[in-house]
Amino acid sequence: MTLDYLIIGAGPAGLQLGALMESDGSDYLVLEAADGPGAFFRTFPRHRQLISINKPHTGTTDPELNLRLDWNSLLAEDAPLFTGYTGRYFPDADVMVRYLADFAAKTGVKIRYNARVTRIRKDGDEFLVSTGEEDLRAKKIIMATGVSRMNIPEIPGIEHAERYDTMDTDPDGYTDQRVLILGKGNSAFETADALIETTTLIHVAGPHDVKFAWRTHFVGHLRAVNNNFLDTYQLKSANAILDGRVRGIDRDGDDLVVTFAFARVEEVTKQLRYDRVIACTGFAFDASVFDETCRPELAIDDRFPKQTASWESVNVPGLYFAGTITQQRDFKKSTSGFIHGFRYAVRALHKVLTQRWPATQLETHEVTDAIIARVNRSSALWQQFGFLADVVLPDGRYLEEMPVALFHERHPDGLVVTLEYGPDHDQVDPFDISVSRIAQDTPGQAHDAAYLHPVVRAYRDGQLTGTHHLAENLENRWDRPDVHVGPLAAFLTRHR
Repeated sequence: MTLDYLIIGAGPAGLQLGALMESDGSDYLVLEAADGPGAFFRTFPRHRQLISINKPHTGTTDPELNLRLDWNSLLAEDAPLFTGYTGRYFPDADVMVRYLADFAAKTGVKIRYNARVTRIRKDGDEFLVSTGEEDLRAKKIIMATGVSRMNIPEIPGIEHAERYDTMDTDPDGYTDQRVLILGKGNSAFETADALIETTTLIHVAGPHDVKFAWRTHFVGHLRAVNNNFLDTYQLKSANAILDGRVRGIDRDGDDLVVTFAFARVEEVTKQLRYDRVIACTGFAFDASVFDETCRPELAIDDRFPKQTASWESVNVPGLYFAGTITQQRDFKKSTSGFIHGFRYAVRALHKVLTQRWPATQLETHEVTDAIIARVNRSSALWQQFGFLADVVLPDGRYLEEMPVALFHERHPDGLVVTLEYGPDHDQVDPFDISVSRIAQDTPGQAHDAAYLHPVVRAYRDGQLTGTHHLAENLENRWDRPDVHVGPLAAFLTRHR
């Protein structure tokens, strides 16, 4: 028997897609290597504090608006919301494990546990998936396995370093030790914060500048919740951040001698001594289960599968991807690498797979109000800014939450509605109120807005014919008749 869909992985993305397929009666099965869902969160983050926002108290009972401030819940009718499990703004990862188990049980997703996939190959137009216990056939495969292998840099002597995924997390084990942490992302600073109290000193090193999420608006960059370490560096409390590259790691007795080339001083190279080196250098997609008949092409230093606008492999028809590995499509720009982003992308993927994209039919005079209503309420456009869009086609069909790139593949004409930050938002001081004041509730200056705001673009014959920015607003309400509604209506009249 050949399944229509075989989903590999019962993490958040696999559960999200499985719940959608369960609700519409699709022929599918989820395979999971562990004995329960959400196995990644049993281990990660290592110091157990999530950095995904959980806010039960929002001041509104509108479930759609609440999802703008709930970064952990999955999307399904009558399923539990993560906000009902804890009031902590940055919850413990164990709560996520419990939530995902309850979500799987409540939605009835068909999951086969303890079924580790060992090999995937193509047999004609079908896929043959081996688990060691059995072989299953499927017309389409959806990989929802996440980034399941450590991304270890090619440094001579890197075998002397400990790894984030297996390191000892007890701070007492680092008492009076000198520690070098490789990497400048959240896992590196999370680890540094956890070890501050017991270590003699900590250096955090990497070839690039530290990028702050509050400036770039990419939530995978360093979050404020993990940056206490920066105080200890700037206030001269023994710790430091090193900009440059590790050229090698050697053992000398009890010491690890690290050859380090500094980036800002004409590549001055020094040898630095530590008791421990810990690699917190990120994760990557594991493609080792694919044989030569269907091995997907990889991208971004081979860390992610390369995908079309429909999240399909660029070189293996019928092989799709869901979840954090889909960030290849908007790498370090939007939120496809995180639950609060990819839950909507998975919902769009479900429409792609089933070839059913529901549409609302609008009359011409209804379009303005429909756009205003959506930008003021939609959580999908809010969370997947600049990546997912509402689309209005020339025949009046209104399609919600389509990838912008997919619109351009399928439709030469139409309106594309997104929420976006300004084009140079990462170059602007986000705390400079004069920047926001210029565009705040000022239609003529709306294109200068650096903060999140709606943008409507008109296309004809595949060419951009007009762009309209709705003025920035402190409360994220874009419904003032003179500032937002009237100028939008005038723009739509010119571009019908």
